[in-house]
Amino acid sequence: MHSLHDVSCITGTLDGVTDTRWLDEDEQRAWRAYLRMQAQLTARLGRQLQADAGLSLADYEVLVQLTDAADGRLRPFELQRCLQWEQSRLSHHLARMQRRGLVERQECAQDARGAFVAVTEAGRAAIEAAAPGHVATVRRLFLDHLDRDQLRALEQLADRVTAGVEADPGS
Repeated sequence: MHSLHDVSCITGTLDGVTDTRWLDEDEQRAWRAYLRMQAQLTARLGRQLQADAGLSLADYEVLVQLTDAADGRLRPFELQRCLQWEQSRLSHHLARMQRRGLVERQECAQDARGAFVAVTEAGRAAIEAAAPGHVATVRRLFLDHLDRDQLRALEQLADRVTAGVEADPGS
């Protein structure tokens, strides 16, 4: 069974599609290896955070962005841009985090219609408690398997692909 976003297994042509650049064997292996790695890392990191700290990976991502901000708060559009989430997803997730006391809404003095999302003391305590175990898991599952040259190469590859994605005019 192939996932919907992995069309690398399609061979031949589809009705009306003749100019598609299908993946060759090397590209297909690399793409599928990336998808496997990303899925397995995301799943394992999510399970570790939930078991050790009661946070989802999405909670952790939000808290990282907020605690990295100078005053522990961001406007929702800034948070949305950092996380690359749809507005609806962000809004629903922040509402759940707010009910749990991890974040709060603060009014924006410069824009009466605007607001900030701010980390609460409980949110700060949650990420501070979660971070050591999360970092240890990142090291164990990812960093410990790469040497410094491989890390630099991975960073360069990630930067190059990210730049291409950001430069692409499509959705």
